[in-house]
Amino acid sequence: MNDYSFPHILNIVIHVIGGSIGLLLGITALITKKGGKWHRRSGAIFLLFLIIVILTGLIGVFVFKRNTFLLIITVLSGYYGFSGYQILKTKKNKPRLIDISVAIVSLISVSYFLYYFKSIGMYWSPIIVYSTVGALLAVITYDFIRYLIPKKAYQNIWLYEHIFKMIGAFTALLSAFTGTVFNNYQPYSQFLPSVFGTLLQIGFIIFYFRKLRKKNLEEDGTKQMLTKSIFHQQIDT
Repeated sequence: MNDYSFPHILNIVIHVIGGSIGLLLGITALITKKGGKWHRRSGAIFLLFLIIVILTGLIGVFVFKRNTFLLIITVLSGYYGFSGYQILKTKKNKPRLIDISVAIVSLISVSYFLYYFKSIGMYWSPIIVYSTVGALLAVITYDFIRYLIPKKAYQNIWLYEHIFKMIGAFTALLSAFTGTVFNNYQPYSQFLPSVFGTLLQIGFIIFYFRKLRKKNLEEDGTKQMLTKSIFHQQIDT
């Protein structure tokens, strides 16, 4: 980094430190009790450090003209984090201007990225480029389609969407970290963390689906027992 300016080096240092702390906070959020004190706090602070990573990543791309692939991985992690937080905050699929605006800006960023790649020739692994762009396009497409889901039905979906997106933000951050640190092992150093994240998403969603289903069945059973009890009391009287 001898040819880098001091502001550029400082930006890289902040980016790396912010990303490293963000990963530790993401792991804390994953292993602590969901909805508990440590989960909420680590998740909130994770989003703050994610913002730092996004800002320094964008500065690295647009100001210092380095590693344009950071643009798409930054947009992916940022969009996952933003949308995942919004879902937890609102728990609704009602269209909001800020959600639509961020989605459109993200689409414009993807378009710029693809145009840039076409103009200079693709020199990163196609599997990384296509999977990253595809993941972002898929989640943005879903975010527009979800407005068509009936509100009552969406009440049973928002939790899984939150899980999927927040783990996605963590995975994007992890993929960027391993891809940079273990650059000689590309594309596996970036692709394998994405596979790991996908398995985490599936595992957590199945776990909470079964947990909530069991809870609902128990509540239904309790209601039926109460109904029968009231019915028999009425007959006895």
